[in-house]
Amino acid sequence: MGHSLPFHCLPETEIKQLNSLHSRPVKMGFVGAGLMGQLAHLANYAALDNCKIVALADPKPKRLHLVAERYTIPRTYPNHTALLEDPEVEAVVVVTQRPKMGPIALDCLLAGKHVLTEKPMAATVEQAQTLTDTALAQNVRYTVGCMKRHDEGVQVAKRIIDELRQTNELGSIVYARAHCFMGEFYCNADGHIVTDEARTNSGVEWAIAPDWVPEPQKPKYAWFLNVYCHNINLLRYLLDSTPRVSYVEFKQEHGQIAVLDFGNHIATLEAGRTVYRGWDEVTEIYFERGRLRIEYPPGMLKNIPARVELYKGTGELHEVYRPQCHWTWAFRRQAEAFVSDIQHGTEPIASGADAIADLQLVEEMWRMAMNFNH
Repeated sequence: MGHSLPFHCLPETEIKQLNSLHSRPVKMGFVGAGLMGQLAHLANYAALDNCKIVALADPKPKRLHLVAERYTIPRTYPNHTALLEDPEVEAVVVVTQRPKMGPIALDCLLAGKHVLTEKPMAATVEQAQTLTDTALAQNVRYTVGCMKRHDEGVQVAKRIIDELRQTNELGSIVYARAHCFMGEFYCNADGHIVTDEARTNSGVEWAIAPDWVPEPQKPKYAWFLNVYCHNINLLRYLLDSTPRVSYVEFKQEHGQIAVLDFGNHIATLEAGRTVYRGWDEVTEIYFERGRLRIEYPPGMLKNIPARVELYKGTGELHEVYRPQCHWTWAFRRQAEAFVSDIQHGTEPIASGADAIADLQLVEEMWRMAMNFNH
């Protein structure tokens, strides 16, 4: 969706349009003002100079008023349909209940708005394809909130991996491991506005799992997709490749494993749930003569990027290298990137089109698991 020609080769009228966009803030609309909507998204966009939040939609009137007042949002709406009639809104961030998110995102894309939604973008490949096809047809940016791609530690690790593969300093990659047993993602996050209003159930909803998943298993499928699509997405991003699924063992909900074939090496996805007052998530890339490890913070822990450690087993003296990142937060960097992509016409590093592969892999894993179980 980005421009294929260098900036200086674009028609003069388009250059003027881009220059105009670069010089003014992007006017944003938000749909959803719950905990994640407020703390992970609204607060970050409100702090950026190159965007302006002009509209907020939320079905809870009291919360809508209080949140809009806190962030000085001039216009409020009871739903996204009314918000999309606001001519000032150029881009929309959608943070709602999962089944409602896809239909809302689709309406926003059809209205010609740039869109960022939380991940996963949808519950099925078919739903996701509808969203990405619409974004392409409307020539708008569609970003999925795989915020860990924007984490400064992940970006540092990505550059290190790319350089090591180019120089072959540590030899070939022989194995990769993605491990997530969770913990306290929210790490006692507070400061958001909470009201006594009842949860609303109105609006169009999409299915939470493919039709072929048995009804009792659909909530478990939705949970797996919601949590571990991050780890699948990061493996694909760091290794610049999409694997095929070789083996799965999903019988125990709190400890599951998938083996992924990347061609020249395999990777494992270790998916689990345990009680832990911290966050137990790492990615490790093993080379013939070394290892790179990425240790992720709880998602809602502000200004703490992932920690990176590179072990080099070359020469007489083995080395351990721990690059130091700035005090940055993946959610803030994601917000900065979304606005920048809109202003400069660049392709998101976590686009909807790319995220379809995550859904395809999860569907492949669960089909295999269900066949094994039968």
